[in-house]
Amino acid sequence: MSDTTDPPVVVGVDGSEQSLTAVRWAAQYAARHRSPVQLIHALGVPALGPSMAGPIFDVESWRHTGRDLLATAADTARAAAAPIATIEVRTVVDDAAPVPVLAGRAADARLTVVGTHGHGVFGRMVLGSVSTALVRHAHGPVAVVPEAKSESWRGPVVVGVDGSPSSAQAVEVAFDEAFLRGAEVIAVHTWSEFGRYESRAEMQTEAETLLAGSLAGYVEKYPEVPVTRVVAEDRPARRVLRAAAGAQLIVLGSHGRGGFPGMTLGSVTHAVLHRTECPLLVVRPRTTG
Repeated sequence: MSDTTDPPVVVGVDGSEQSLTAVRWAAQYAARHRSPVQLIHALGVPALGPSMAGPIFDVESWRHTGRDLLATAADTARAAAAPIATIEVRTVVDDAAPVPVLAGRAADARLTVVGTHGHGVFGRMVLGSVSTALVRHAHGPVAVVPEAKSESWRGPVVVGVDGSPSSAQAVEVAFDEAFLRGAEVIAVHTWSEFGRYESRAEMQTEAETLLAGSLAGYVEKYPEVPVTRVVAEDRPARRVLRAAAGAQLIVLGSHGRGGFPGMTLGSVTHAVLHRTECPLLVVRPRTTG
């Protein structure tokens, strides 16, 4: 069981089947990393004035419903983790809205996990908006678990590489995840001739060199992890998604070399987020505030 001082894997729970899929994935992730799980149900209670008191906003009833949902989610998490390791599960009902609650806790979490969409509390919040907002604004890494006919994601861990500091962090995470899962890493780097005057052969060679440099060190650190390198003239998101057919996880940085300092989410990450059929882990910088 994890020590209570370990950073938790935080999971947003809204009662939908999709959020339970995220709970199961998060529980297995936590078991591999020997981390506790913190399940959060955020109510999004509106600010109540004196004239709004009464049965219109029965907050205590909402809290009671939330506690019931979390009890089910906690049982689900323990069962999902059991084949790997026993995990500690904590539950929290918070009156605030999902995005600020989860984004704020992300800074102290090992990982924050949500589903791609759900019905929220009484249909008042679409989890798709929560997942997109967290990938944009959370103060730490975020995993988004898509709806799937089967949750038995297998296959490689795919990582997008562009030579940026953000992608360097993604490479580190991808190798660690592949090691823990007994999986292969597929490292994808793409290039384009747009605005450049070298020959295609030169650009291909340059791209292969960049990818090799980005993987250097990790190949030696994780000799047990098979690695496939993909270097191609293509759009990055399209090639990542193509490589991820049958994958169990995609790992991306939150932004890359093409981003501007004020950008909160790279276009590649955004495109993959809305089209992936396997879980996506976005390595956001860990900040406070």
